[in-house]
Amino acid sequence: MLIPMIGLCLGVAVGIGSGMVFPPGYSAYVAMGILACLDSVIGGVYANLQGRFQGKIFVTGLFCNGIFAMALIWLGNQLSIDLSLAAVVVYGSRMFHNFSRIRIFLLNKGKKEIMIDAD
Repeated sequence: MLIPMIGLCLGVAVGIGSGMVFPPGYSAYVAMGILACLDSVIGGVYANLQGRFQGKIFVTGLFCNGIFAMALIWLGNQLSIDLSLAAVVVYGSRMFHNFSRIRIFLLNKGKKEIMIDAD
C-alpha cells in the first residue's frame, strides 16, 4: 500500500516540476484523461486493499479509461456537444463511490463482520 502511494506522489511531483505546459486547446482532453486515470488508481487501491489487485487489469484499465475519456471529449467536440460534463459525472461518481468503499473497508478492517457490497 505504501509503495503505490509513494509512486503516485513522485509522479505528481515530477509532473508539476517538469514545467510542461499543454496548449489551451488540449486542456479538456488532458483534464478528462487525468480524471479517468485517477478513477483507475482509486479503484486499484481498493482492489489492493481487498487482495484482488491484478496488474494487467489495472494497467489496461488505466490506459483504456484515459483514452476513452479523451475520445468522448473529442466526439463531443465533433458533434458540438459538451460531453465533458457526462465524463465528469461518471468518473467523479465512481471516484466518490470507491472512496466510500475504501473508507468502509478500512473502518471494518479489524472486525470479523462480513461486509456487504452494494454493487
